[in-house]
Amino acid sequence: MKEQVALELQFVNSNLQLLKEQLTELNSSVEIYQGTSSKSSIPMIPLGLKETKEINFREPFKDFILEHYSEEPDKYDEAITEFMELRGAMRTPERDESGVALLFEYFNQLYFIDRRFFPPDRSLGIYFEWYDSLTGTPSCQRTVAFEKACVLFNLGSLYTQLGARHDRTSAAGLDAAVNNFLRAAGMFRYLHDTFTNAPSKDLSPEVLDMLIHLMLAQARECLHEKALLGHSEDLETVVELSQEAAQVAQVYSQVLTTISDASVKDYVPASWISMVHIKMEYYRGRAHYHMAEALLTLPVDEKDQEQLSIRVQDTLQFVHLSPVSNTTLDITVPTTHQERTLLGLAHCRESVLVHEEAMRQQRMCRDLKKKSALSEVLCFGHEAAVHLLDLYEEEEDLLNVLDPPPIAPATKIQLSLTAPDFSQYRVEDVFKLLGPVAVFSAKHQWSAPRPISITRTPTQGFGFSVRGDAPVVIAGVDRGSLAERAGMNEGDLVVCIGTRDVKWLPHDEVVGLIRDAGNTLSLTLVTPCDKNYYKLPKSKSLKDISPHSTTSSSSGVSSSSSNSSHFGSVNSSTLSAKDKDKRNSWNPFKRSTSRDKLKSDSLIDCNVILR
Repeated sequence: MKEQVALELQFVNSNLQLLKEQLTELNSSVEIYQGTSSKSSIPMIPLGLKETKEINFREPFKDFILEHYSEEPDKYDEAITEFMELRGAMRTPERDESGVALLFEYFNQLYFIDRRFFPPDRSLGIYFEWYDSLTGTPSCQRTVAFEKACVLFNLGSLYTQLGARHDRTSAAGLDAAVNNFLRAAGMFRYLHDTFTNAPSKDLSPEVLDMLIHLMLAQARECLHEKALLGHSEDLETVVELSQEAAQVAQVYSQVLTTISDASVKDYVPASWISMVHIKMEYYRGRAHYHMAEALLTLPVDEKDQEQLSIRVQDTLQFVHLSPVSNTTLDITVPTTHQERTLLGLAHCRESVLVHEEAMRQQRMCRDLKKKSALSEVLCFGHEAAVHLLDLYEEEEDLLNVLDPPPIAPATKIQLSLTAPDFSQYRVEDVFKLLGPVAVFSAKHQWSAPRPISITRTPTQGFGFSVRGDAPVVIAGVDRGSLAERAGMNEGDLVVCIGTRDVKWLPHDEVVGLIRDAGNTLSLTLVTPCDKNYYKLPKSKSLKDISPHSTTSSSSGVSSSSSNSSHFGSVNSSTLSAKDKDKRNSWNPFKRSTSRDKLKSDSLIDCNVILR
């Protein structure tokens, strides 16, 4: 029986391994997202999106709203549905700018979701499960940070797909491709710098670093292709093309070093490593071909057929690096036509050899040897170099030359990463009804909402003052006042006046509603239970929560303006002049030891909902 079970498990494991390899091959394909111009260009390397399972947030969110916010959860059904539909749409975004906008919208919405529903000291039982973009291996975490990281990775991946799809036969298409590859690199750099302890390999620092280099290399490749469009056939321009191609080869050489690292090599598809190697060799070959073309075929209009002009020598002054070995031709700046021809043939011969190496690398890769578009591009470059070399087949004494000196990589355009601009895609908190997120969040605790009713006579004041806005805070409560007897405490937050929710209202509007209430005022208050809730830095106050904050005097129900500071004063009609002077000098932040202790006890012993 044990042997039979072991045999069946071995069979299942082999099938799983086969499926994993097939999935990796699909996710690593370099043809899926290519544009129509790919038949005449070397394919780019795009990334597939990470996939995730559907999550039902309804019950956990409704339970938390009832338990933590003490609100009726059913009135948030629409908001929960909207968020779940947004996440569902985010799983399969369109491969265009609307898909980018959708992913940014969901990412920005996660800022509010994280603060509303994910307290630092407990879990709601919500698990975010995502699959590796290449291997399909699942990873699961409870933190919103993991969800954010996966969304950002998909944004970078989507940029790579958009970059690969653009028409690379036009300048506009190449500019768009460069833009998308730089945005992808910027997204991966942002992930690399801000997200740590990755549970999946595609989010590890080593893989992200490799992807950054790869996207920059592909952007550089597009710039070189743009330079080839309609370039003039003069010596200086063709020499510049040679150095630009050498620059592309150099950046792909850096990618090859990064992707061949032990921590990355076993993870990425073999076809990616081969493609990077092929591109490095191909652009090395193109650099040598352009240099051979400049030296052998372009006219220089020299009167003296023996000596090259100073202009030509100056053009070639910084093109070559110093010889690196004894087999390297010791000519970096030719001074005669014979040296020019000798150096040109050395470059042409090297171009043929390097193109052949690129073709050999393609044949050795199982996935790439069937790519006809890649074969055509490599064959075209090889045939062009062979054809140029055949023109000098009669000069056999010049064909057996040494290796050419290395071409110095150079470029006129410097590339920089495009960092993600999250502010470009502003969103509105779908759970805005819960109140300002800076106050009404999962990390803060407060008492259950309690209604109070205050009825006064025309000669009485209510006996309290307010400050700040969104939400308005009880700044002070007079001893023995109607407000104190009704159960109002200093520091309480006003959440409702009558039946109207005022958590988002500014100071002036709340004061106006209190004044309009007449002699009977109905309020709903909550008391913050965080010990350090009001211990803010000196440069900040509760009014900093809202960009429209106002301040208030410590007199009765008042606004911040001086002309209304005593309007509706808590008991301005009954207090003596001495009491008024005392109240005017009263500091709401200064309390005696006994009152501090009393307030501290009230905050600790408040009616907190059991969590």
